[in-house]
Amino acid sequence: MLLNAFNRYLSNFKGFSREIWILTIITFINRAGTMVLPFLSKYLKEDLDYSYDQVKWVLVCFGVGSMIGSWLGGKLSDKIGFYRIMIFSLFTSGISFILLQYITSFTGLCIAMFSIMVIADMFRPAMFVSLSVYAKPENRTRALTLVRLAINLGFAAGPALGGLIIMTGGYKGMFWVDGATCIIAISLFWLLVKEKKKEVVHKELVDLHKNKSVFKDTPFWIFLFICMVSGILFFQLFTTLPLYHREQFNLTEFQSGLLLMLNGLIIFFSEMAVVSYVERKQIDKVKIVTYGLIAMTISMYLLLINFWSGILVVMMIFMSFGEMFAFPFSNSFAMSRAPKGHEGRYMAIFTMAYSLAHILSSNIGLEIVDIKGYQANWFFMGSLGFFAVLLCFYLQKLLAQENN
Repeated sequence: MLLNAFNRYLSNFKGFSREIWILTIITFINRAGTMVLPFLSKYLKEDLDYSYDQVKWVLVCFGVGSMIGSWLGGKLSDKIGFYRIMIFSLFTSGISFILLQYITSFTGLCIAMFSIMVIADMFRPAMFVSLSVYAKPENRTRALTLVRLAINLGFAAGPALGGLIIMTGGYKGMFWVDGATCIIAISLFWLLVKEKKKEVVHKELVDLHKNKSVFKDTPFWIFLFICMVSGILFFQLFTTLPLYHREQFNLTEFQSGLLLMLNGLIIFFSEMAVVSYVERKQIDKVKIVTYGLIAMTISMYLLLINFWSGILVVMMIFMSFGEMFAFPFSNSFAMSRAPKGHEGRYMAIFTMAYSLAHILSSNIGLEIVDIKGYQANWFFMGSLGFFAVLLCFYLQKLLAQENN
């Protein structure tokens, strides 16, 4: 029985092209070295001795840069191709992360974080478009899930390794590893994967879709708001939560890294099976996103229990399942709404929703913590999630009317 279950699990990984596997491997290398983001708020607060307000504004610059980079990446992917954008973005941001360690002034860091994220987040919409090109249509959601597994497996290793590097050699080593893995990953991609053009879209088909403007797609914009809220809740893992670990429970960087590692391992061992099951049963994607948001909302309310450190593990389990349900199907739904020839534009706006979520997550979260404390922040985040769950039910009703 155990062997059959293992074989069924392995069958979920069949049918992918060589390019998708290479993209998965380089994504893992890149994410395993991603150490700046999980420890950025701690680095600013504890190593550079920034105030909460200064930390907040550096993270806001991070998010604004991410938004602009996402928009540029999507627009340029439609104009000059995803392949060139991916190579330029990851190689240049790798060098930039190495140089970032030498900037310690508040103004300098704000400008640097903004500039780096403009370049780094051009990669995301370009990568989504590459999946639509290198994966078969029937495998696209699973291909996206495979890449997400690589991201999460990398995230499982990265924060724990990053915590050890910080504890033994300080924060400087973190920047070297982050930058080097960006450069190594995209160099492998350039050597092993040849550029493949997007499917040519006939002018008549593009003209047919001109009237279907993304700005008039009401269900899509409601969905974007829901995605933004899920992002705000999720990004608490990298903004307020690492600080809460130390201040409330006196956890070390390594212990914080282990909690993030738990998140990555849950995703790695469970997400592909969940996605394959949903695809086989043809369960409505928005319904699954709703379940994910419910789990994320519960995870925020669980943090109101502040006298038992074990709640951090329980909270992480709920957040991991919420992420597993919400994120892959959000990507898939967004791509399914895009007309032919406009995938880059739709995915740019989609990724911008998460960039805006990063700005709001750090800005609102740290502001509430600074004025009212952590308990008020967890209650606010949980209530925001509850409102988004209600919107999910409304969106399902809109889509049902649209399909009739």
